[in-house]
Amino acid sequence: MDFSKQLLNWYSAHQRNLPWRQDKDPYRVWLSEVMLQQTRVAQAIDYFEAFTRAFPQVDALADASEEEVLKLWQGLGYYSRARNMHATAKQVTHQFNGVFPQTVGELLQLKGIGPYTARAISSICFNTPVAVVDGNVYRVLSRYTGGDLPIDSTSGIKHFAELAQSFLIHTDPGGYNQAIMEFGATMCTPKKPQCAECPVQSSCVAYATGTVAELPKKSPKKPPQALWIHYLVAVDPVGNTLMLPRKGGGIWAGLYTFPSLERPSAELAEGSVLLEAQKIWPDQVGQVTLLHEAPVVHRLTHRLIRAFFWRVELHRALAGGYSPSAAQNLPMPVLMAEWFSAQKNPYFWDSNYTP
Repeated sequence: MDFSKQLLNWYSAHQRNLPWRQDKDPYRVWLSEVMLQQTRVAQAIDYFEAFTRAFPQVDALADASEEEVLKLWQGLGYYSRARNMHATAKQVTHQFNGVFPQTVGELLQLKGIGPYTARAISSICFNTPVAVVDGNVYRVLSRYTGGDLPIDSTSGIKHFAELAQSFLIHTDPGGYNQAIMEFGATMCTPKKPQCAECPVQSSCVAYATGTVAELPKKSPKKPPQALWIHYLVAVDPVGNTLMLPRKGGGIWAGLYTFPSLERPSAELAEGSVLLEAQKIWPDQVGQVTLLHEAPVVHRLTHRLIRAFFWRVELHRALAGGYSPSAAQNLPMPVLMAEWFSAQKNPYFWDSNYTP
């Protein structure tokens, strides 16, 4: 029996019972594929169920506000996925009359849908004979064939895409694609792969040559860029604070944060923070106090953030200010949400707070 049929047979017996596999509804498959990008299955399940309860059909997601979508997404990170997902829901609803397109070419016209997601939806939902290549597929094919081209290089991407297509079972492309991805996720894992129970062990080049742990190959990584953020936690005479949605196209666009000062290096002295606060709130600033000596450290794929939180006492009520409880309910970056949840001392918000 060949590699592809062995994987399909293995999948029939060992596939996980996941909520998006209950049917081949392209809306549900699409939601799951977006959520599973950069996210573990166990974490994605809870978000998937929350989204499908709130937005059971694509038109419900299209009609939601961006704030509602971002709040439900909070904690998954890579917030551009949520914004693109919201835009795609609107495209499907208004341009395609609520019906997901079937072909890879049409799916690629939707916001945030790339080749992998388009191929996954088209093959799983509409039986289109196109292979998918994700991290799991790269790992399985690299080990099985002994391929040592870096999977993030131009030549490697091309090679493994062609290899994936050559192994595809055209009579059941969706089943095969799910089989090889499932096999990579649960058997041929990055660490401690289950080679002893592997159904294709006898023909696996990496197993035969003792190179399982070395594959797949990747190009050397660049170290994450350091960023210092100083958040200004304004507190007015009635205990309200100020949070604003971030503008621009960054990863946190549309999410709420305190006004901030961002620096590529070094820390800010109290006097410098005071001057910056006075620019934002002229003739209103009283005492400025660093709330924690140690920064809050937050790691992203390409960034290492160290965040400091400064309490800024204001003499006049804030226009558009939020109570602490209302502020906590805004959609915000994980860094900000974790800071809020760690606050045990209500005196930070008290207008009579004394450091």
